[in-house]
Amino acid sequence: MFTLTSRQQYGIAAALAVLMLLTRSHHWASIHSLPDASWAIFFLLGVYVRALWVVPVLIAASVAIDYVAITWGGVSDFCVSPAYWLLIPAYLALFAGGRFYARGHRLSLLGLARLVGVALAVVVVAELLTSGGFYFFSGRFAEPTLAGFVPRFEQYFPRMLGTFALYLGVAATVHVALAAVFFRRDDGPRTLMGARRER
Repeated sequence: MFTLTSRQQYGIAAALAVLMLLTRSHHWASIHSLPDASWAIFFLLGVYVRALWVVPVLIAASVAIDYVAITWGGVSDFCVSPAYWLLIPAYLALFAGGRFYARGHRLSLLGLARLVGVALAVVVVAELLTSGGFYFFSGRFAEPTLAGFVPRFEQYFPRMLGTFALYLGVAATVHVALAAVFFRRDDGPRTLMGARRER
């Protein structure tokens, strides 16, 4: 388990909130090409932040950002439907996955394999909740069927996984770099988070 100070955790939460604002609000012209980082944000929130109250705050922020983007930013409201609220369990699943990974974090090849496995599992769950929920419960499709959903999953899942992997890879790179800076020779190899690194 990571051992960050409260100030460090809130700093990370604030940085993730800013990242959400910059990538989720599509009307910011200067960063229009940045993909939505929301899935990675909730996973990283679970990894680094202990305070549970931050989760509903960021969920509320995501809803507020969507509202502003649709109301004043000219973003289409096509995705806003009864299925929109399935984003909440999807975000909670991503957060839980991050928390689960953090409990067994190791800066090693085995730890990397665990990170990849946990991340892949929660992204699949999130995709099933969001894309599947939209297909079956949004009312946008006259006769949704499992056979009709499979091609949509095959179409959209690789893109969502790629975006998630991009942000997670950047976060992991920063983490490893900072771990090297905070290396303690007097107490054996450790990460900046306080978890021992395997030799």
